[in-house]
Amino acid sequence: MAEGHRQRLRDRFLRYGIDSFTDEEIIEVLLSMGTPRKDCKLPARELCSRFGSLAMVLEAAPQELQQVKGVGPNNIFAVKFIHEAARRFLRQRLQSRPQIHSARDIADYLCHALSFRDREVFIAVFLDSKNGVIDLEELFSGTANATAVYPREVMRKALIKNATALICAHNHPSGSIEPSRADRIITWQIIKAAEVVGIRMLDHIIIGGPSKYFSFSENGLMNSDKLMKNG
Repeated sequence: MAEGHRQRLRDRFLRYGIDSFTDEEIIEVLLSMGTPRKDCKLPARELCSRFGSLAMVLEAAPQELQQVKGVGPNNIFAVKFIHEAARRFLRQRLQSRPQIHSARDIADYLCHALSFRDREVFIAVFLDSKNGVIDLEELFSGTANATAVYPREVMRKALIKNATALICAHNHPSGSIEPSRADRIITWQIIKAAEVVGIRMLDHIIIGGPSKYFSFSENGLMNSDKLMKNG
């Protein structure tokens, strides 16, 4: 019975794609990759109920997942492997883009990388003269509501990578995307530091959740004087 059910899920995916699946069904398929001979419908239902969504299940810690009856190390390996494969795919797709024109061009990766982190994390995306991605790096990590960011270190990394432009991003674990005064100040400091060494600071993006972000550039706040005046 379980094998017939899984074959129907496989056929449906091949015919209609992932949009024809509920979050619970996607989780069921992921769990079955770890235990192919076991019925995974009930554990999938419990995971979806406990964590609320596919995204939250993927981001949950292994010890949290294992609290659900029927979810063991093999299931957790399958879930986490797929999650990290998706993260790498988004990163490589971002790096292969010929140019970055706006926050929307990198929002998918940033939201996937930062949405569910329980601490603030600061990332820099280093760009060449044509706004192509040279590299991106997680530079600083802090607490649930703050992280110390050092503009000098951001510039040091940019110069090492021979970048001529950069985009910075960090997350708000609270889910809010409203920039704090501290966010405005550090943006102003990085803009000024970048000007000194001839690097363009194109944007600072705050991630608050899946598909939820605030772009300083899109909101007209990359002019340093206006940034501090409005802060």
